[in-house]
Amino acid sequence: MIFRQLFDRDTCTYTYLLGDEETGDAVLIDPVLENVERDLQFLKELGLTLRYVCETHVHADHVTGAGLLRQKTGCKTCVSRNAGAECADRQVGDGSLVEFGRYGLEVRETPGHTDGCVTYVLQDHSMAFTGDTLFIRGCGRTDFQQGSAERLYRSIHDAIFTLPDECRIYPGHDYKGRTVSTVAEEKQFNPRLGGGKSVEDFAAIMAALDLAPPARLEVSVPANQNCGLSPALAH
Repeated sequence: MIFRQLFDRDTCTYTYLLGDEETGDAVLIDPVLENVERDLQFLKELGLTLRYVCETHVHADHVTGAGLLRQKTGCKTCVSRNAGAECADRQVGDGSLVEFGRYGLEVRETPGHTDGCVTYVLQDHSMAFTGDTLFIRGCGRTDFQQGSAERLYRSIHDAIFTLPDECRIYPGHDYKGRTVSTVAEEKQFNPRLGGGKSVEDFAAIMAALDLAPPARLEVSVPANQNCGLSPALAH
């Protein structure tokens, strides 16, 4: 399988490109609007045809490139059925499968950061793309946009920590230069969730964070509910 982890420096967002080297089919996970031309160049150079853009959630810190990529390539867009993004071609949930060539991504609903968070898991359970649900040694915030510490704790423990220990975790962001973790590492070392912390421990940690709102919150959320396009251009 072709795999590339791409980075947006301004928002520390990871975009993931996965492709079938035999059929040429590909998916992009969480593309950023400002990097669409970069992503298209990768697809061209690697001889790939974009079949799906998959969103892990409605982002609050950047505008998605999903709608523009759909316009330019004819791909389909996927977002959680609970995200409120009617612009998407597929509203996915637990048990949905996003196929590209010989490969597929299983969808697991992981609400808590937002109601519409999902994690995409490669069918052989070797890789999980967790968006803002689970970071490397951290997790998404729970203090806005339908956030709930209790739901996030349950989502991570039920949908992600039940994957094989060797499953690689690829997050939606990292702010310290880290690129990948594993289920085993996060179960042991995540300071918010690891080491047997209870849901009460986790809720107390999250309540004490006192974070400022994302700088682009008021722009990003409504734009992303329209696939990164103005409402008139959503389809």
